[in-house]
Amino acid sequence: MEFSIATLLAQFSDDKLVAAKSLEKRLGCQDSEDSERLQIILDLLEKINVVTKERGKYRRVPEDDVVEAKLRCSSKGFCFAIQDTEGADDVYIRESHLSNAWNGDRVLVKVLKEGTRRRSPEGEVKVILERANPSLLAKVKTGEEGDYQAVPLDDRLLFELALANQKEELQDAIDHLVHVEVVRYPLGQHPPIGQVTKILGSDAEAAADTDIVICKHDLPQRFKEEVIEAAKALSPKFSKAETKDRLDLTDLLTISFEETTAVPWVENAFTLEQIEAGHWRVGIHITDIAHYVKADSILDRAARKRGTAIHLGNLILPLFPEETAACFSLVEGEERLGMSILLNLSEIGEVEEFTIRPSVIKVDHILPYTEAQSLLGREEDLDGSTEAVVEMLNNLFFNVCPTLKAKRQQRGSFEVDDLDRSFPFKDEGRVGAIATSSSLPVRSLLNELVIIAGEAVASHFQALSIQGIYCTQPLPDLEELDDLIKLSANLNIEVDIDAVETEEDAISPQDYQKLTQEFVQSEVSRVLNYLLQSTLKIERYSTIPGSHFSLGYNEGYTHFASPAQRYPDLLVQRILTTVFAEGRDRRHARTKKGVDLGSSSAHGNINWNVLPPNIQSKLEEDIITVVPYLNDREKLAQDAEKDLEGLRKAEKMKERTGQIFTGLITGVQSYGFFVEIEDLLVEGLVHVSSLKDDWYEYRARHTCLVGRKNRTAYRLGDRVDVQVKSVDYYRQQIDLVTVGGGSKAGNDVFDDN
Repeated sequence: MEFSIATLLAQFSDDKLVAAKSLEKRLGCQDSEDSERLQIILDLLEKINVVTKERGKYRRVPEDDVVEAKLRCSSKGFCFAIQDTEGADDVYIRESHLSNAWNGDRVLVKVLKEGTRRRSPEGEVKVILERANPSLLAKVKTGEEGDYQAVPLDDRLLFELALANQKEELQDAIDHLVHVEVVRYPLGQHPPIGQVTKILGSDAEAAADTDIVICKHDLPQRFKEEVIEAAKALSPKFSKAETKDRLDLTDLLTISFEETTAVPWVENAFTLEQIEAGHWRVGIHITDIAHYVKADSILDRAARKRGTAIHLGNLILPLFPEETAACFSLVEGEERLGMSILLNLSEIGEVEEFTIRPSVIKVDHILPYTEAQSLLGREEDLDGSTEAVVEMLNNLFFNVCPTLKAKRQQRGSFEVDDLDRSFPFKDEGRVGAIATSSSLPVRSLLNELVIIAGEAVASHFQALSIQGIYCTQPLPDLEELDDLIKLSANLNIEVDIDAVETEEDAISPQDYQKLTQEFVQSEVSRVLNYLLQSTLKIERYSTIPGSHFSLGYNEGYTHFASPAQRYPDLLVQRILTTVFAEGRDRRHARTKKGVDLGSSSAHGNINWNVLPPNIQSKLEEDIITVVPYLNDREKLAQDAEKDLEGLRKAEKMKERTGQIFTGLITGVQSYGFFVEIEDLLVEGLVHVSSLKDDWYEYRARHTCLVGRKNRTAYRLGDRVDVQVKSVDYYRQQIDLVTVGGGSKAGNDVFDDN
């Protein structure tokens, strides 16, 4: 049994009493020892008044002066508790009030002193809800008494760990970069204890970049033996009884599209039928993993713990063991169980009707995107089967998908440049917006089908009044957008929005659509698109329908096409499976005709509870409990993937130390300015101390640094020639010095006091 106090407290909602037995089941207690550990924790939480016990059951105690937050510390020892609620004050925590909490830990903080206009509120850590550092990267050193200690590389972790390894095991680790697993967190005055699990190299640069990322973010590399055995026990074969209530779609020409034919899990496939002139039925077919992975099974618990597959270059940390690929993956010429959504589209891209069904499918072709692109419009040297494939591709990518794209753009949705990255998901993925590629347009066009199907599934959950899991995206970061607009103005790009004067809730996808259209015309469009993407906020999963900024949806959208890679997609499949197995299609048993629970024709015709109360309640409870954890896992995956990208950029720049590049000033602060090297999309800092030719002052109103005597200005949008001075590989910090560029400051800059 593995759970944090945060996970335990997430089981309490709406001030309801929860029995200990119910908590044992939800948290996966497997024996009396697990139950005893849970009881000890409950007793402690009761003692410090976090929970209360009534009639043998437990309830969360609401406290107005206690907030849940994430601890953020600086290398100088200043710590703040950052609340999840947007706009909420950060709470300052003195070192004496940390209660042995570390940077990144999720904590309950008791507010001791209210904030003022000039000072943050102060508080103390009441409970450590979840540790952020079960392991860490460190350097091994010897102590004064011949013992061994680990010094964390992260200078925000202000402690050293005593090492529990045998001395002979640590001889080769001295002064080396190692991965340390925390064996015991600090207890009172006793320091933390760790154990070296792997020697990575003499320093960060000598270690493999994927090893650094995996160890830094404590990513799971291996599955337990019992999980692997459960995966091996699965079989893709199925009986006739299992296909009894499934839609047989094996006669339809069915095509899967992938980056290459070597993809380990082919999760989805597509069909296309013409209903009448200009009207089409598009099928999006997903391998039915929910049929094989039952809720709370060994495989399900392992997948839930990981939350999502993580893509580190060519290395994939999967959601399921690779042994499941034989069962889960679609294979050319073989029948598979699927979950299919069939969309009837009008000639203007409206969804006129849709049907969701468990199905049996058979993939005829698995095409790499490049091959699909090369077949478009081809007329010569085609045999019968290839001719049918080309006809489907032409109709799909010349007629259907462009119509859906135009419809999406009408509601304000926008695209971003793919910046030569690969994308493992068929929808907007972790980018948060559809990424377009001028060299491979079929990939982004295929996104249109998956995204409109995700909107249909979300609308079905709402129409049936059943608990769904929705994918939302908050409004962009206003301050970063403001900087981008100032940069655009300095580049003489006309932008028809003013973020300085605009309320945040007035920013719309249409504004971003205008920006992307203007950026295309710029000589530095890659940099501008890159900066635009950085203003988009990470997607969030929610138990209630919400808006999705980049896609322009206001009433609900969900992910469903990648159940072999994302646990939320598997949950969506499981919800649909529950509806088909347990749902009531009529109000009373004596009613002769019911509705089709898998069809949009049921929308507006249901005035009863589709699911029995006990099943509906259990479903709601399960989804509400797991969503916060899945959001944390998604954030972790995104951070890890970005971290690897940053390390690889730092490695490239380390090799280019001393070389000169042309860049664009994208940020100016009192301590220096940031330069984006256009060709490489790498950012570095020119520190003000390196500007030796004059005394430079910061002008906030003009967002520039300006020399007192020479009147040289460095402002947003200026082109500069910079030399790579030094690179801190692990921290991904690149120091630059100017060798040319900048602009001449006008009198208005010197009038700014």
